[in-house]
Amino acid sequence: MPNVPATPALPRRDQIRREAARLFAARGFLGVGVDEIGKAVGISGPGLYRHFAGKDAMLADLLIGISERLLEEGRRRAGGGDGAAEALDALISGHVDFALDDRDLITLHDRELLNLKEEDRRTVRRLQRGYVELWVAVVRQAYPPLAEPGAEPVARAAVHAVFGLINSTPHSLGPSPAQDDRAALERDGMAALLHSLAHGAFSAAADAAARG
Repeated sequence: MPNVPATPALPRRDQIRREAARLFAARGFLGVGVDEIGKAVGISGPGLYRHFAGKDAMLADLLIGISERLLEEGRRRAGGGDGAAEALDALISGHVDFALDDRDLITLHDRELLNLKEEDRRTVRRLQRGYVELWVAVVRQAYPPLAEPGAEPVARAAVHAVFGLINSTPHSLGPSPAQDDRAALERDGMAALLHSLAHGAFSAAADAAARG
């Protein structure tokens, strides 16, 4: 048989992140103990402290990491398009991919912010504001009626509405499906639908702004 390179094992810290996100999403941050997370990755609960200071630190790492990743990827996508319409397409696709492919993280992003320590919560809020402002700027460029001086609140409301729409995906889909051909088609269909709905929301907002 030909030699097939083994798939590199996920680093232990990333294993902990993945299992903590899965358990927190399934049962809530307060309903999960450190020992359970350790068991999920094959180490003792106290062994986790070699990687994280505690459960609070795991949640902060996940939520701050999500927000940093969204903002960094959003900036990359917004700056890489050929014009505002293409940049907005890229932003929508990136957020849809996040919602569909990282459903545990999107659940945490929506539900567990209040369980962060105050300093960490402020960091997440700052990153989230940066992400929203990025979208608002691109949307106003892509839809000229939203670029009018009085239309900024409409553009901002539309951005938040689109986030709510896309971020609801984990709840509407239910448990993660098996990764088979049927699931792949469902995923692609959902991505296309969410993309169209997002543009529909922005178009409706632009129409409302144009009517004054």
